[in-house]
Amino acid sequence: MLFGGHVSGGVKAAPERAKEIGADALQCFVQSPRAWRFPNHDPDVLAGFAERARKAGIQAVFVHAIYLCNVASPDNELYEKSVTTLQKTVDAACAIDAAGVVFHVGSHLGAGFDVGLKRAVPAVEQVLERCSDKTWLLIENSAGTGGTIGRSLEELAALVDRLSGHPRLGICLDSCHLWASGYDVTDPAALDSLLDEFDSVIGLDRLRALHVNDSQTPLGSNRDRHANLKEGLIGNKLSVFLGNPRLQNLPAVVETEGQQGKGADAEEMRKLRALWKTGTSKAGRAGKASTASKRHRRVGA
Repeated sequence: MLFGGHVSGGVKAAPERAKEIGADALQCFVQSPRAWRFPNHDPDVLAGFAERARKAGIQAVFVHAIYLCNVASPDNELYEKSVTTLQKTVDAACAIDAAGVVFHVGSHLGAGFDVGLKRAVPAVEQVLERCSDKTWLLIENSAGTGGTIGRSLEELAALVDRLSGHPRLGICLDSCHLWASGYDVTDPAALDSLLDEFDSVIGLDRLRALHVNDSQTPLGSNRDRHANLKEGLIGNKLSVFLGNPRLQNLPAVVETEGQQGKGADAEEMRKLRALWKTGTSKAGRAGKASTASKRHRRVGA
């Protein structure tokens, strides 16, 4: 598993920031997350990003689209701004050789899921045309607040299906959002059931990245409130999520505020690796116990 964090600095400084906190992977914005205006990036900076990331020991790069985007919105002005911004974000991500652009579909604002889906599909189709074989577009699951789309595997599957299983369309699963939308990522059986369903209705080959965040709010709260690792209501049991055998070899990115409130830091990276080590150790023991139990039953048969 690759361990990463969402870091500041954008295309000019993200690799160096990620190296400072001891990350193997990074996620960043390519524009201010609080404004629509898209910067005119220096072509030389974009062209040199991949080499700088390599030198910093970064093995996977992701770009997160700004949260202002809403391709499910019934408001035409917001919709058009969202499509244009996502297209520019994908263009920048391709230029820096990113593995994917993570985005939230947005909210139907009370119009209903079917209406939101009908709005979102042609928008996402336009953005997918700008992707490359290396740089995919990744839908992030939502916590289920209000009319947000992507709160369940059924909604994510509906999007993938309506987009005809596009070869550059993937999914990013956020542990906090799963928890908030009612999926208990701390229960091994429940997590296995979730991944079984994911594989059945979407396909695990489309799962390209994980966001690993603790939660300030209870299971099924539908509230998106991240907490630093081990400091929220999921706590040490995030190790179950990180230790699941089917989630290994994926980049796991922390999006928490960190100890200084400035984003993922070295302490969050340390806790992330410790949770993973605990989780994989328990998963390994459970696997051995299961195998031994099966052998015992066969011998006694």
